[in-house]
Amino acid sequence: MSQATKRKHVVKEVLGEHMVPSDQQQIVRVLRTPGNNLHEVETAQGQRFLVSMPSKYRKNIWIKRGDFLIVDPIEEGEKVKAEISFVLCKDHVRSLQKDGHWPEAFSEVAEKHNNRNRQAQPELPAEPQSSGEESSSEDDSDLFVNTNRRQYHESEEESEEEEAT
Repeated sequence: MSQATKRKHVVKEVLGEHMVPSDQQQIVRVLRTPGNNLHEVETAQGQRFLVSMPSKYRKNIWIKRGDFLIVDPIEEGEKVKAEISFVLCKDHVRSLQKDGHWPEAFSEVAEKHNNRNRQAQPELPAEPQSSGEESSSEDDSDLFVNTNRRQYHESEEESEEEEAT
């Protein structure tokens, strides 16, 4: 099977079906990613441990802090105590909450995560189209601000002094 075909099937599996955890499986939240396809997770009871990512998900599905997973326990592991069996997206979380399978400890965390996504993508109000003069104004306040770079502010006084010299 080619890499593209494999990726297509893995993504379809993750996004398509809604999975309910079995008796041995548990829902966990990702805290951090130390590397080597390992993720530190926390259970609803507050227990922390490492989980491994199976090879079918590697380089196909990305997991970040705050995501929720369904994991299978590993008996022989000392540090790595489980393996990821399913990655939960927002739709999966909502369906698990409706069905009553969602842990109470994660209920407020999931709500905060959903609210943060709504705030990060605010809806822009529809602005009426007006004359060409107003649309060509040099107001840059609505542009994206890169928070990874330092912000340099130049005042009008400084620019006038530089022109005078």
